[in-house]
Amino acid sequence: MSLIPSAFADGTSVAGVSSSSIMSFLPMVVIFVLFWLLLIRPQQKKMKLHNQMLAALEKGTKVLTTGGLVGTIVKLEDGFIDLEVASGVVMKFQRSAISGKVDTTAVAKKA
Repeated sequence: MSLIPSAFADGTSVAGVSSSSIMSFLPMVVIFVLFWLLLIRPQQKKMKLHNQMLAALEKGTKVLTTGGLVGTIVKLEDGFIDLEVASGVVMKFQRSAISGKVDTTAVAKKA
């Protein structure tokens, strides 16, 4: 003898879709949404700002490379930038190797 009525014993709803199968996907959806909000979206925003900064570079701007070199832009090409890292020393870098602009006002205040 069962205490559960036979109509509800299999756990199916009226439409025939099991509520437990829908609930089993809910944690996966929540994890994906959190993953997107905490990791993917901020990375996309950071990448968009970096690409805008690279597109706005112009001759005479002081920049920092990913390798840690600081130099002034001498020449801009499509994929490459010529940097003057010392007086008379010009090096060619890929545009993607530029990590950011150097704030010359902050450097002047420290000196």
